Formats: sequence, C-alpha cells, structure tokens
Amino acid sequence: MLQPQRPIRPLPDVLISQIAAGEVIERPASALRELLDNAIDAGASAIAVRLEQGGLGSVQVEDDGCGIPADELPLALLRHATSKIADLDELQHAMHLGFRGEALAAMAAVAEVEIVSRRAGAQGASIRASGGQVQAVQPCGAQTGTRVTLRQLFFNLPARRKFLKSPSTEYAWCAETFKRIAIAHPTVALRLWHDGQLKLQFDRDPSAQGLDRLAAVLGDAFSAHALPVVAQIGPLAVRGLVCKPTAARARADVQHLLVNRRWVRDRTAAHGVRAAYADVLHGGLQPQYALLLDLPADLVDVNVHPAKSEVRFRDGSAVHQAVRHAVEQALAASVADAQRVAPAVPREPTTLAALPTTTPLDLRPTPQAQPSWPQIAQAYAPLTAPNVHQAQEGAPAWPYLATAAAPAPQAADDFPLGFALAQLLGIYILAQNRHGLVIVDMHAAHERIVYERLKAAEADGAPLAVQPLLIPAAFAASDVEIGVAEDHAQTLHSLGMALDRAGPNSLVVRSTPAMLAHADPIRLARGVLADLAAQGASALLQERRNALLASMACHGAVRANRQLTLAEMNALLRDMERTQRADQCNHGRPTWRQIGLAELDALFLRGQ
Repeated sequence: MLQPQRPIRPLPDVLISQIAAGEVIERPASALRELLDNAIDAGASAIAVRLEQGGLGSVQVEDDGCGIPADELPLALLRHATSKIADLDELQHAMHLGFRGEALAAMAAVAEVEIVSRRAGAQGASIRASGGQVQAVQPCGAQTGTRVTLRQLFFNLPARRKFLKSPSTEYAWCAETFKRIAIAHPTVALRLWHDGQLKLQFDRDPSAQGLDRLAAVLGDAFSAHALPVVAQIGPLAVRGLVCKPTAARARADVQHLLVNRRWVRDRTAAHGVRAAYADVLHGGLQPQYALLLDLPADLVDVNVHPAKSEVRFRDGSAVHQAVRHAVEQALAASVADAQRVAPAVPREPTTLAALPTTTPLDLRPTPQAQPSWPQIAQAYAPLTAPNVHQAQEGAPAWPYLATAAAPAPQAADDFPLGFALAQLLGIYILAQNRHGLVIVDMHAAHERIVYERLKAAEADGAPLAVQPLLIPAAFAASDVEIGVAEDHAQTLHSLGMALDRAGPNSLVVRSTPAMLAHADPIRLARGVLADLAAQGASALLQERRNALLASMACHGAVRANRQLTLAEMNALLRDMERTQRADQCNHGRPTWRQIGLAELDALFLRGQ
C-alpha cells in the first residue's frame, strides 16, 4: 500500500552512501576491485590480498605504494573526495583506475573498514569506520604503503547480504577480479591468500608487452592454442593473445578486453573480435581472447558507468576496424607461419597499412622443378590409386607403404604438413611429417584455399558491380534510417547501393550490388543502414559478399570420392601451407589433424 505524500527533504548522508554503495559495491569482488584500483593508482609494485570466507568474512588489500598522510585519512572516507582529479579537464584525460572518490565511502557505509597507512619518512596512522560512523585517527606502526581491511560486508543491510552467494562462489568472483588486475598490470607482483592458504601468485613480468603474464594468468590450456597480437594502428595499440578457432568454447567465459589497463565490457570492440573470427568459427562457438587496447585518454570516456566497467570511444568505428584487422592479422597466419611462431612470443608491431593481402593461389599441382618432387612421385608410383586397398591387384600393398617414405627436406619446417602417403576412403589424405601422422579433410582444405583465392581476386578487382532495379523498392523508414542514409550516401554508393528519399518517412532502393541481385533489396537496405548506424561502416554487406564467395568455394572444391594422385595430394598440402586460415574451412571446421608419434605409440602400447 502506498504511503501518503510526504514533504520533500534531503536524505541523510549515511542513507545516500548506502544507496550509492548499491551501484559501486555489489559483492566482495566489487570491493576488491576498487581496493586494487586504489593500490595501483598509488604506484604499488607489490600487492597482497587476503580473503576470509570468500570475502564474506573480510577482504584485505596491502600495497607498497605512496601511502596516505595521516591528516588526509578522514577525507579518504568522505564521499566524492579524491586526489586524482581537480577539474573537468583532468576528468576528460583521466588515466587513473579510480577517480570518483566513492569507493571507500561506500564501503564505510555498509561494512567495517580499517585503513592503516604510512608515507615514506612519516609516522604511520590508522582510521576505522563502521556503518558510516568514522572514528578519530590513531597513530600506529606501519610499513610504507597502505593496508585496507573490509569486514562483514552489508552487516547493517541484511536484505542485501541475503543476495550474496556461498563463500566458494564469492571467492570465485574475487579470484576472477584478481586475475583481471594481473592481466592489466604485468609489472606489479600480486599474491592472493584465501583462508590462510596462498591460492594465486604472479611475479612481475619484465617484458614490454606483458604477454608472459597473460599466458601465466590464463593457464596452459589457453596458452597452448594462443596466437600473439601486437599491432599499432594509428593512435591505437592492440596487443594480447587470441586462441585458434579450434579452441573455441560454448561459453564466452574466457574473453578479456582491457582499455588503458582497465577491464571493461564493450560491444564495439567485442564485435570487432567476433567479426575477425567470422569465417573461421564453427556454429555458435565463442572465441577465447585477452586483448589490451591502449589509446590517448581524450579518445575514450571512462566516466560512463558507476563501477567503471564500460567505456565510450570517441570514434567507435575506427576502434572496431582496428581491433578486427589486428585479430585478423593474427588468425591469418598460414600453417607454415604458425609452426614457426611460438604462442607467447610477440611479433614486431604492424601498422594497418602494412597488413598483407592474400596472395592469389595456384591450385595446379606443384611444378616438378621444386626440390624432391620427382623423387617423391616416383617413390609413390605404385600407389597412384586413391585408396590403400585399391593397389595393383596381386601386388602386396604394405611393402609399398614401407618403401614410400618421402625423403626429409633439408629444413624440417619447410613442409609442416609433410608428404602424402595415400587417400582414405576417398575423403581423407594421410600424410607423414616429422611429428607423426597428418590427416587432412581434402574437401574442407581445398574449400578454404579456393575461398581465399576468390577473396583475393575480388579485393584486387574492379569497383563493385551494380544492378539497377527495374522497379525501385520503397519502404517506410524511421528517422534514424533516413538520417543514416543521408549522412552515409557516399559510403552506400561505394557499396553498390543507391538509396533516395521518397517522402517524409520513406526511402527507395534504386540499385543493389550485382553479387546480391537475388537478395531482398528492402531487407538488405535495412540491414546495411542498421550496420552503418551501429558501427559507422557496413560489415553486413562484406559478410554477405564473403558468404557468397564461401558458397562458390564450397561448390568449386574437390568433392568426396574424387581420386587424387600423390602429386595432386602433395600439391594440396603445399597450397595449405601457403594459405591464410588454412586450419579451418569456411564453416569453421578443422581441415587437418596431427597425431603425434607418442600418441601412436600409446595406441599400440609401445614402450609399456
């Protein structure tokens, strides 16, 4: 039942702080993030975190930073009091992780807080607060730096405390927050204790890019499939690790995006990553990645979310394209390149202008002038039939396999996929390399080769062909769609689309790209306009063009049960080694698998 109208009056400061705490402090992990941010901003080189009962009992963060003067300790617990910004200009250029001056005050309103701090050359001091009541500052012994202890979160708000989960769940959230800080700040040594046991420890990473820390935090399962990303595109630096498409997961739980060393959720950059995986990811699987974006502070607004977990870019389209190209560059490595690059070793930074284009591929068998091919073809002559069981009638098949071993190349990495042995059931190519057995899905592999060749030819060709509509298609358009059509008329024309205003609330489509002549012009126009409104450039049209090319490649690739000679099989392996993204077909399925010698030995219990 609604209460009768009351007079308007200001809320008590304690109630204001308790309301604000709901935005800033949601659970122990939120408090831990704020305390870690303050420690980083204080210039700490080593931070120790101690949790009890997953943070429900206490959260303590101790750092060796600059410390807080004794006379400023009461101000540290005051709402909207901070040393990090003084005016609007500093706010717009803020590089600090914390700058609102809300966190400690919010904690003091809903928990018991103790701060012990000492500046270099000064005496240590402590201050306590509980439920918004602040006690006087007391002198005490302390090391240089600050130690903040938070106890009994939401003790005075039992309704809020009921929403907290079990200690194990809350600890998991705290550990995830701790790892995010470790990723963002590789030069800071970090240790985490839980109920007296050391759980996580990360030493300082002296490398310039911090990729070793990334690999240490994300673990061996991630690092085993990781590819380095190091690119400088205009003012934006992109670095980090992305996993191969074959390591994609059903859940998006290993996706880290940090902007100016701040972990954030951003749809623009995340969409750029997803777009880079567009034709190498299978179904609804999610890629794994950890990317750090660094750009000037005036190009990003960090003051858009109370918990500072979201940002707004001044030019979202440029960031989207930069992230997409940087990740595409990492994923575009050929099989041979991937064999030569270690997962956690950074490559030299590249610029957008230096990103290589796909080299047109020669799908014909490799010329016999190349070293060792005549000998290989001659050695495999008895097995020109595609299947092992189709060897010449009456002749023993197994001796041919024994004597058909290809001579090892002078450089072992020159031919990562090795040399063909035979076809299996007209579907798979069996090959031998220095690691063991290679199994290749010949249709999937050839499909990727043809697709990349078509994309390269289309990129180097004439301007996009246009198909005028015999009967222009008119449709009712929103104000946003009309505004985007007028603002991006030149972009639409370059994409082969002509849109004119047909009335106060309608647009008419007069032409579409010839490649998409059979598409619904109205649906295509709406999709492109929506993409332009969201991203500033149409990724939808490029995706549809790529989908058409992928369909053409699928139909043009070799089909199952086609008999290949050994020379043709080896030519296919060589083309795979030269082709970008050759590990997956256009639908994201793997094109080849390696079965190592140790795995083969285990199958037959050799050495056991």
